[in-house]
Amino acid sequence: MNFLRILLLAGVAVSVYLMMYQWQQDYYVKPAELAHNNPVDPSEPSLVDQDAISPANNIPLLDSISNEGSHDKSSYVTTNDDLPEVNVVPEIDAVDQISDVNQDSLASRFIEVHTDVFSLKIDLLGGDIVKSALVDYPVSVEYPDIPFDLLNDKAGEKYSAQSGIIGKSGKDFDGLNSRPLYKSEVSSYKMSGDSLEVVLLYVNPQGLDVKKKYHFEAGNYLIKTSYELVNNSTANWIGSPFSQVKRENFPDPTSSSYTGMATFLGAAYWLPDEKFNKLDLDDIEDAAEKRKKALDEKIRGGWVAFIQHYFLVSWIPESENLNRYFAKYLERTDEFVVGLTTPVITVQPGESKTVESASLYIGPKIQSSLKEISDGLDLSVDYGFLFFISSALFQALEWIHSKIGNWGWSIVLLTFLIKGLFYYPSAMSYRSMAKMRKFQPELLRLKEKYGEDRQKFSQEMMKLYQKEKINPLGGCLPILMQMPVFLALYWALLESVELRQAEFIFWIKDLASMDQYFVLPILMGVSMYVQTSLNPTPPDPMQAKVMKFMPFIFTVFFLFFPSGLVLYWLTNNLLSIAQQWWITKKIEQETS
Repeated sequence: MNFLRILLLAGVAVSVYLMMYQWQQDYYVKPAELAHNNPVDPSEPSLVDQDAISPANNIPLLDSISNEGSHDKSSYVTTNDDLPEVNVVPEIDAVDQISDVNQDSLASRFIEVHTDVFSLKIDLLGGDIVKSALVDYPVSVEYPDIPFDLLNDKAGEKYSAQSGIIGKSGKDFDGLNSRPLYKSEVSSYKMSGDSLEVVLLYVNPQGLDVKKKYHFEAGNYLIKTSYELVNNSTANWIGSPFSQVKRENFPDPTSSSYTGMATFLGAAYWLPDEKFNKLDLDDIEDAAEKRKKALDEKIRGGWVAFIQHYFLVSWIPESENLNRYFAKYLERTDEFVVGLTTPVITVQPGESKTVESASLYIGPKIQSSLKEISDGLDLSVDYGFLFFISSALFQALEWIHSKIGNWGWSIVLLTFLIKGLFYYPSAMSYRSMAKMRKFQPELLRLKEKYGEDRQKFSQEMMKLYQKEKINPLGGCLPILMQMPVFLALYWALLESVELRQAEFIFWIKDLASMDQYFVLPILMGVSMYVQTSLNPTPPDPMQAKVMKFMPFIFTVFFLFFPSGLVLYWLTNNLLSIAQQWWITKKIEQETS
């Protein structure tokens, strides 16, 4: 029995270690990647450098995908383009002129948009969202008045949401050698009611009038995009909408500042048979080196996203459209691109057409909101293989929080509920250990009597167990039963943005981060030491030494765990100590 207990505790310790090790392997940011955070970005396109803003750098070629399902992969042109690789539509005439964007336009190139949840910056060159500050999510506990920038235009940390409609030559609206330079009636928009619409204007050289619209709603992180196209030319205009996320290769800024760890950073997408699929950055880069496509799927509906700890940026097209999803790595600029193109549209001469493009989500990974937006998008809150337990635990935690308003005390009360569920299995365990503790002198006498004859000692020990009705596995099984709950709660606390910067009491300002003063881990270690002291001492001296070191080993492990998880384990230990002490005392009274 003592050997089994030692083996079990060692297994738990190894499991905790492997969990941390695998976390490091999956999500650790390589030191070399930090070199990308330089103040100067030599790859940034210059408005006066026509080579830098040529189609080979910024604009895709037109896709031939249609609602009927035409999708000739063999016709794709392989380039180092940062927008989709697509096919050429023959109906569009070639364009020879070059649109000019001069240095004078720099001053008025950006506009600002302010809603109750966003502060955005839009680049009129392309009409892309290049910066998004999330008003309700501070950058850190130390700076509560500074909102976190999810999208960013800072050199070395560029992260943007791009969209447009590509024509024959692979340029937005056949915008020649540059992205279209939109115009805006005002330089700053501010929401004053329940909604806000931002309209960008562009006229291409062939007479196509374009209105690109962003529609915002109060309290909503989902942005709807649409286009109004008016063809004033004498020929059909054909194009294909595209939507994508482009991100430079830099570490996740929401990773722990103490442990250097983070959850998954990379792309994700939806498939009909698999609602949530992850695409690691290394896989995208490896595919580019092998001249392969990391992602090239034709899907009706769906979504594509770039996800990180707590937040994501996702494009969600119309559910009835047949879309092509793609992912690529741009070696020259060290950028990752994930996105989609939607079916080809045709605007006849004199015709006007409204195109509802993909919607854009920029914000926190709140499961209830994401579930309503698109099927499987809520799975971006990645709880791992025990997701069904993690989801149930978080729902219970969220319900408790709705009643008391403090996430720390919610964790404490949740621990009481979990302990209640395991009360009887735990009672069986403690009863077994209490009996073993009572008969510890008899076990020591047997060991001394039979010395090195381990087989005879084991036989006599089992006879004693049978005579006194002691289950040697009684102390192990309840712990094994609780391990899935512990691991599931670990992922629930780690992944849930609701606990980001959630205060508890006194020095605990962020339950999702480690306790920087190590108070909770030390208290947890002390409680574990007290708990082990209530257990029977193993007859083998080496096993006894291992038992004494287990609280110290676990304390070291828990130093770097989220304080919310340590709070759960500490509370669980205190409840276990109380329950074990009561049962031990009761057993001693019954047998005295």
